[in-house]
Amino acid sequence: MNYSDQDLQLFELVVEEDGDGVFANSFVEEPAIERDFVFFNKHKEVTFQAIDTEKRLVAGPLLIPNKKIIRMDEQMGMYNVFFKPETIETIARKFMKNKYNGEVTTEHDKKVNGVYLTESWIIEQSAKDKSNLYGYTLPKGTWFGIYKVDNDAVWNDVKMGKYKGFSIEGIFEHKASTMKSSQLFSKDIDELNENEADVILSMIKNLVKKDLRYKKKERILMESFSDYPDDVKNNAKNVLEFVGTNGWGSCGTPVGKQRANQLAKGEPISLDTIKRMYSYLSRHEKDLESSTTYGDGCGKLMYDSWGGKSALSWSRNKLRELGELADES
Repeated sequence: MNYSDQDLQLFELVVEEDGDGVFANSFVEEPAIERDFVFFNKHKEVTFQAIDTEKRLVAGPLLIPNKKIIRMDEQMGMYNVFFKPETIETIARKFMKNKYNGEVTTEHDKKVNGVYLTESWIIEQSAKDKSNLYGYTLPKGTWFGIYKVDNDAVWNDVKMGKYKGFSIEGIFEHKASTMKSSQLFSKDIDELNENEADVILSMIKNLVKKDLRYKKKERILMESFSDYPDDVKNNAKNVLEFVGTNGWGSCGTPVGKQRANQLAKGEPISLDTIKRMYSYLSRHEKDLESSTTYGDGCGKLMYDSWGGKSALSWSRNKLRELGELADES
């Protein structure tokens, strides 16, 4: 069987103007970037030089620049995505700025406590980087991280080999790349060596797991929702009425302005938009402490552009209803 004629479409993943990019990291069995992390333990051969007792630290690459990651979509089929070095740096800065160090899940499903990012950096020189101490030689621009695992259950799973690497969680814009994606496979299957065969089998296993998840979520992914309360619509209408007289000033992004128009009209919104709504409103709720009116800075104006506090409550409940957000109560 020959795969040499399979050339997958290539997309660059970029951070939207008002987006976070990565808002969590997940401990997974099959990391998408195909690099396992190492964990530091006094009984293991790979240890951090300052450690003499068990510290429960795991380290590995969070994002590697220009590395093609295979994805599968119900509509598009299989395709490749990648991050440019400058995008990875932006993601890392936003991640730390928004204090997402403790946002961790397992297998992109269950949120866990007691696991947090204690150190991270962007690699500047492949052969002269701290990550070399842990057995890595990674390209310039890689985002590398060390997590502290105080959660007993997660740590035991790490030691048992259940979780082998990190996998990011975020919302990105897919930008069709002008670069030509290299062919995924260029050999007959009987020409593959053992390591290459292991990689392909691992990839197939990952795709099967993803396919099952996609089939399970196919209905809600294709749906749109307009059952948000009147308060959400009214908040957006109030914003548009205010800016109709006073203008936007220096406030807002094209996405935020578009959202206000969409909600004011009661238009249906997708699951992806609901996720963005919940992410934005959760992060910016603190802005209401310093901005209580539309003329008082941009905080309340843009918050209500996304539907305000009513939209925060609705989006949270909707995501829980659809199984996209764990109930932390």
